[in-house]
Amino acid sequence: QVHLVESGGGLVQAGGSLRLSCAASGRSNYAMGWFRQAPGKEREFVAVINPTGRTTYYTDSVKGRFTLSRDNAKNMVYLQMNSLKPEDTAVYYCAAAITWPTDLRAEARSYDYWGQGTQVTVSS
Repeated sequence: QVHLVESGGGLVQAGGSLRLSCAASGRSNYAMGWFRQAPGKEREFVAVINPTGRTTYYTDSVKGRFTLSRDNAKNMVYLQMNSLKPEDTAVYYCAAAITWPTDLRAEARSYDYWGQGTQVTVSS
């Protein structure tokens, strides 16, 4: 069993930055992903990092602006979000996958554990 707790959300102006953190209990050798869900929309994939931290994938809309990293010694995952846009406003969820998702990395069903979410609001 893995317990995930997100933090770091908040209100920021467009163009600003936030760093989201995800603290994971238990083992650290999971693929870790971030998803987000805006009001009235489906949950969407943001990024994923493999257990070693050497491989990351991002959805096109955040490439070049968001950076996903992990510190396995601390069981932490970080999502650095720069150049934020109002369309980035959503609840952001941390997720852990027991098995590296490969081609299904953008599918929520590939992830086994989820955090409670943290709100990110970007004002224009």
